[in-house]
Amino acid sequence: MRRLLLVPAVLLLAACQSEPPPAKPLTPEQSAALKPAGVRLAGLYEQACKSCHTVPDTGAPLTGDRTQWDARWAKGEAALLESTIRGLNGMPAGGQCFACSPDDYTALIRFMAGRD
Repeated sequence: MRRLLLVPAVLLLAACQSEPPPAKPLTPEQSAALKPAGVRLAGLYEQACKSCHTVPDTGAPLTGDRTQWDARWAKGEAALLESTIRGLNGMPAGGQCFACSPDDYTALIRFMAGRD
């Protein structure tokens, strides 16, 4: 009988643990410490993205801060890519990354949104 009572409890605990923890805001310092793993992507990020996406006063969502990125991410990767290429609000077209391909933009978006 005891084993039968344990099974629902174990299943309930397993279900609770499968949900990701809620996103927590990052400080600008925490955001600035992040960098993409690949050398090429890290260089593109340093040159074109980091100066805005690690400074709160720019209005750009901080790199890695899912509290700022989740609503944007919900629009879909295609919409984020389109906004990046065309520019949006204060961000210039292409984020001034003249060496970025669409695949680079996608990888950079995934990195900054905390999805890589």
